[in-house]
Amino acid sequence: MEELQFTMNEVTPSADTHLEIMSREHVLKALSFHRSFPQYSVTPLTKLSNMAKYLGIKNLYVKDESYRFGLNAFKVLGGSFAMARYIAKQTGRDVSELPYHVLTSEKLKEEFGQATFFTATDGNHGRGVAWAANKLGQKAVVRMPKGTTPIRKENIANLGAEVTIEDLNYDECVRLANSQAEQCKNGIMVQDTAWAGYEEIPSWIMQGYGTLAMEANRQLIADGVDEPTHVFIQAGVGSLAGAVVGYFANRYPENPPKMVVCEASAADCLYRSACKKTGELESVTGDMDTIMAGLACGEANTISWDILRNHVTAFASCPDWMSAKGTRMYGVPLSGDPMVVSGESGSITMGFLASIMTYDRYAPIREALDLNENSQVLLVSTEGNTDPVRFREVVWDGLYGLRKLRDK
Repeated sequence: MEELQFTMNEVTPSADTHLEIMSREHVLKALSFHRSFPQYSVTPLTKLSNMAKYLGIKNLYVKDESYRFGLNAFKVLGGSFAMARYIAKQTGRDVSELPYHVLTSEKLKEEFGQATFFTATDGNHGRGVAWAANKLGQKAVVRMPKGTTPIRKENIANLGAEVTIEDLNYDECVRLANSQAEQCKNGIMVQDTAWAGYEEIPSWIMQGYGTLAMEANRQLIADGVDEPTHVFIQAGVGSLAGAVVGYFANRYPENPPKMVVCEASAADCLYRSACKKTGELESVTGDMDTIMAGLACGEANTISWDILRNHVTAFASCPDWMSAKGTRMYGVPLSGDPMVVSGESGSITMGFLASIMTYDRYAPIREALDLNENSQVLLVSTEGNTDPVRFREVVWDGLYGLRKLRDK
């Protein structure tokens, strides 16, 4: 059985110049933009009171992104806001001047014209870009890595995007999409990762993700929790993690929550980078075979990494069985708790939390994180049932089951 790998953050700090990207001012602009969409509603913050008691903590809250814009995942927040900011820049406006009804107006279309937004995706990000392009009267081209399930491709194609599955891994698809964008008239890359020379649009995507963090923060306060003690967040390239960590680091600079980043063990580039302690990024290559398709990314977002290295408490490299455990726990809650439908990438933080709180072999981890009866924990379920076949394999057929694994 593959085991959890864990390290406290001892990375050499940087000058922390990218934290400002997730300032309250920037996130408020993103939230205001998203609120202008007729499809907008605040996604639920689900309180699992009985699960919290079972795990030995005070409160457990889950931000359920399966309700986001009817797309079953959070990713549309980043792609839509980045596209709006790009159009705003091209037309000499501030994004606050381009709410949904202006972006979709004939007047703006005449002024801006039509661009083709290229991206690479394991599923949810590409679907969000395709949806936003469709709503805003733009074009979208999406490249997907080998191993992508047909339903994920169909979900994107149904939104009018040009979409292909390539015989490449995720990071190779990113490079392919970028080269095609450069060769296309009015082509623009909208990717949720960053590299040297490509950082502006990824920073806008991260700001878009800030909407869910600000919503959750406000929902916690409304429920009497002024500040979470712990925030666990999953990472592929790390854009969401950087956004959430960056938001809470800005929000509570004097006493931030303990924040932990969870990755799929097959694509744990941030964990490996943290283990080096130097601040240099470590990449993962190969097929990165994991049920957590949305986290199968081997090259980290450089600007997100700069935030994470300065503000994360610990990094975890999580095996697939932990994700499957989280999906089943959400889907079959303790009596009195509401059910959360969470896909494989959405459930990893629940699986991680439950494992370290209930398995004796992980007791040193919960002690290192100071998890106890006073802890107020925030998780984000980033996706719902986005791959029905795989979801049934996990929930119905017991894929990556845990018989005989529990400590006695």
